[in-house]
Amino acid sequence: MSNDPLTPYGNKPMVTPIVNAVNYKYSSFEVLRQITDGEIDGYTYHRDDNPTVRAVEKKIAALEEAEDCIICTSGMAACAMIYLTYLSAGDHLILFHDIYGAHYKVSLILERMGIEITWLDARDSRKIAEYIKPNTTMIFCESPSNPLCKVLDIVALRKASDKSNALLVVDNTFATPYHQKPLSLGADIVVHSATKGLGGHNDLMAGAIAGSKSHYDKLWFTRQAIGTTLDAYSGSLLERGLKTFELRAEKMSSNAMAMAEYLADSSKFSKVRYPGLQDDPGYTTAVRQMHNGFGGVLAFDVGNSQDDAKKFISELKVICHAVSLGATESLICIPYLTTLLYMPPERRTIFGVEPNTVRLSAGIEKTEILLGDLEQALNKLEIKSDPKNKIDDLKIPAKKKGDAYANIRI
Repeated sequence: MSNDPLTPYGNKPMVTPIVNAVNYKYSSFEVLRQITDGEIDGYTYHRDDNPTVRAVEKKIAALEEAEDCIICTSGMAACAMIYLTYLSAGDHLILFHDIYGAHYKVSLILERMGIEITWLDARDSRKIAEYIKPNTTMIFCESPSNPLCKVLDIVALRKASDKSNALLVVDNTFATPYHQKPLSLGADIVVHSATKGLGGHNDLMAGAIAGSKSHYDKLWFTRQAIGTTLDAYSGSLLERGLKTFELRAEKMSSNAMAMAEYLADSSKFSKVRYPGLQDDPGYTTAVRQMHNGFGGVLAFDVGNSQDDAKKFISELKVICHAVSLGATESLICIPYLTTLLYMPPERRTIFGVEPNTVRLSAGIEKTEILLGDLEQALNKLEIKSDPKNKIDDLKIPAKKKGDAYANIRI
């Protein structure tokens, strides 16, 4: 017979109950001791842990083939927790321009804390050993990257990070665990904006960090200290999303491939970036480290100007003009005007993004409907001359009063 008051006869609910309790009544001092000593998964206060959230953590850990997982209030909260947990004054952090733009804001805070930061283009990842120093403590990357879907060789990054015993952190939001298992490739920690593909319905915000039990314990300390524990209702929504995650990931990947192939054949688009295209610079590496497809996100340049990109997006009927990704609906945006607004203008284009670059996240709509939507919008687009396909070598400018851009909200 079950001792669980929610299931007194042992018939468990099909959905993990939403436990909104802030605090819990102890059955004995011995149980309190076992909880506080970490011997059992017990609960005392919501900032410490929540049973609804804990159930979801274990499911994401299984997806990433990790020993454990810790969930928090957003993807950027997860990244901030990692930085706060493992970096100290005097440490050296390697970041790539090809990560979510909000990291730039966080980097300003980290620099004020005495952390040295080197920013690299993902195209320089093969030469990363040249940038590693004795005090390099962490390498943080995304693969495929946001928004240009560049593929970084995680195994090679692991070998390079070993030069200084640096922690290798991989943001797996674009790939998702359906397509890529960074821990098996040598990453120490995997981080997600669970708002995206894991949740998948545009109705929750959460971050997830997966890794060893040792990393879980360290990150749990930080989460408990700063109070970024996810609420139970969002945890329940995330668990709901996970039930259809693999089905959605498979459909989004096949839709993305179909749209990438269609766009690559049009003269009105250029620089179509998708790891599944055989002429994509990251294709060979993607084939080696990804599986079940290549993810649901692609990027491309529309025409020759931002006005061309705006015109194209404005004509779409099915694909939604909105930020975020990994949702059931297909979403499209201009990163220069949205996800990269955290950066000063001169930094938004130094790694390949143009004012007319578009990011497209495939949803789960019927493929023919999405292709039809692209075609009808394409037919209304008038381009005065063929778009340029060449990616010029770009020089990184010196940082200029970056915190002036830190208050932009997007």
